[in-house]
Amino acid sequence: MADIPFGPFCLDTSTPRLLRDAAEVKLRPQALYALKVLLLHNGQWVGYEQMIAEAWSGTVVSRHTVDVTVGEVRRSLREHSGWIENRPKIGYRLEVPKSDELVRTGWHFWSRRTREGFERAIECFERAGAECPSDFRAFEGLSVSYLMLATFGMRPPLDTYPGFLAAHARAVELAGVTPELRCNRAHGMHMFERRHDEADAEFQRVIAEKPSLASTYVRRALLCATLRRLDEALESVSRAYRIDALLPTAPTTEVAVRFWRREFDQAIAVGTRSVELHPYLQIGRAIFARALEHLGRLDEALSQYQTASVMSPDLLWLRALEGSCLAKQRRVAEARAILDAIEALRRTEYVDAYFMTFFRASLGHRDEAFAELERAWDEHSGWLYSMDVDPEMDYFRGDARFERLRDELRIRSTTFA
Repeated sequence: MADIPFGPFCLDTSTPRLLRDAAEVKLRPQALYALKVLLLHNGQWVGYEQMIAEAWSGTVVSRHTVDVTVGEVRRSLREHSGWIENRPKIGYRLEVPKSDELVRTGWHFWSRRTREGFERAIECFERAGAECPSDFRAFEGLSVSYLMLATFGMRPPLDTYPGFLAAHARAVELAGVTPELRCNRAHGMHMFERRHDEADAEFQRVIAEKPSLASTYVRRALLCATLRRLDEALESVSRAYRIDALLPTAPTTEVAVRFWRREFDQAIAVGTRSVELHPYLQIGRAIFARALEHLGRLDEALSQYQTASVMSPDLLWLRALEGSCLAKQRRVAEARAILDAIEALRRTEYVDAYFMTFFRASLGHRDEAFAELERAWDEHSGWLYSMDVDPEMDYFRGDARFERLRDELRIRSTTFA
């Protein structure tokens, strides 16, 4: 018999064993047999006699034994335990929400990590939430899709972050604060609300509750960088590797941390491997290219920027980095052509101003560069988290305008209505 997927789980019927996101969930063999029966009769009531006949192969056991065994199954499903219902005089029923296929499709689109992917994921999760308003997974997916659009500078944070907060609150209302939901909230606190101490406390709680959640360590590394704890940031990335050596965001984050630590050769070495392993992650290419650019390997950096732009033509800050690289090569006419194109598109499309700061600076427009930095502040650019450690910001350090903005970032949190 083939494996039986349901929600984030898969029952491997040949072993048998239960997997959640490819990790095994510990269950006694008898509990696995009971789960198999419920899955084979998905949406139908299974009486005690039928359960005993099919899960215990007719061996006589008490109803109490059945209740204890199915209770073990329910606990193993954690926040999805509500999928199993019980009626004392009838039996048990496992019913996976009808929205399950939409949720699965939403995560498929999400995994592309592109603006189109996140937006198509939002469509799926919204439909799933409409079809099954009690399925917290729809709202969890919806919330993290909004969060990533803001994090990667794909959509204006002022528009998308409130969507994250609303969907996240609904997911918590339905399922409680799971480690995954807590991790997402902590990331938002750090990147957009600048509540750093609270964010760190939440990350630490996630680590205590679910130390195997690799994304927590990646996100906490970014927070450590904001707080200029770069040794701790590197150790956090190392912990992510130990849990999931192929997590796409781990090498990307290590490249960034090495770049911030001024370990440019190491950043390039890690970036080379990262692009080989995860060639379609445009953010990874961009950060790798910044390290190449900083060491003067401008042709290689330009190639990475251009490849990333081809992969995500709607991510306009990639064009800004490409233009900055061209300006450093003294290809000023080409750089200005990109600047004009971005400014024309900016009337209708969002362009993260953080990277426009570097573009303006590369053209010698210092005042305009500071205006872009102020704009990044006003628009709540998530990339400002790295402002205090970014080597490219050395151009501005010591200027009173930079110091004022940096101090505001350190002491002022942000409230979203």
